[in-house]
Amino acid sequence: MSFKIYTDGSCHGNPGPGGWAFIVVANDEVVKEKSGSMEKTTNNQMELSAAIQGLFYFNEHVESKEVELFTDSKYVIDGINSWIHGWKKNNWRTSTKKPVKNEELWRTLDELNSKLTVNWIWVKGHSGDIFNDKVDLLANYATLGDCIL
Repeated sequence: MSFKIYTDGSCHGNPGPGGWAFIVVANDEVVKEKSGSMEKTTNNQMELSAAIQGLFYFNEHVESKEVELFTDSKYVIDGINSWIHGWKKNNWRTSTKKPVKNEELWRTLDELNSKLTVNWIWVKGHSGDIFNDKVDLLANYATLGDCIL
């Protein structure tokens, strides 16, 4: 069985109220969708939270440990595929010796990533990918829900 996770984060203001969402798909059928929100956050934090929540769910509820994770966030893709190796080598410092922003989220994502075989795939946002468009709506709805409260 082929598994995919679609993730997205949203934020109104930066910082501001934000939302995250993920959808787990097996053989083109939705297995699980989930979203959440935070009152004061950033878009990057929500993008990371979406990936973390999706991988956490997958690790806890799906027997397979192989998954493709789709995100429209270059921040997440570049961070997990490239930057994180240098950060860990430099004790969670950037190449300019500054602390890594969102370090705790990155550490959590790295831990989950190490438990699974994840193929990280960037997908262009708002490009007609049905699951990416749906997860975008879920993240935005979660963000707006926080604004209404």
